[in-house]
Amino acid sequence: MAHRTTGPCFLGVFVILMLLSQGEGQLRRCYSCRSRGQYGDCKDPVSFNASRLVPGVEAVPCASSWCSKIIEGKKDGEDHDLATERQCLQRSPPDNIQRCAEAMVGNKKVFICFCNGDLCNSASGVFPSLLLLLVMSPALLLLHWCT
Repeated sequence: MAHRTTGPCFLGVFVILMLLSQGEGQLRRCYSCRSRGQYGDCKDPVSFNASRLVPGVEAVPCASSWCSKIIEGKKDGEDHDLATERQCLQRSPPDNIQRCAEAMVGNKKVFICFCNGDLCNSASGVFPSLLLLLVMSPALLLLHWCT
């Protein structure tokens, strides 16, 4: 039985992770939209395809790479009372932590999520970017093959 060396394997994983960090740094867009009610284009799920977005929803460049999603209104109330807004944040949260929570904005109670990554403000919660998942899969397979 041949003995595999782990040096080249770890080097391969390192290269994949470096490419990941470079790719993530270049992709800086957020969904930008605002709508109210059951027919609003900004509510979950946001439809995106490579050629274009739904009317009223844009993928805008975001220098900070931090996006937000804000839901105003009572979740247990009528659907037409809910307003959803997605946007780019001008700067990151002070603690640089991705999260979702209830907060007071002015005199309104809202549910808000902050996330960091390309088009990360698409869903209900904070999830890793698709690019991260796609790149980590080969890295994990390479590590598994090497052991």
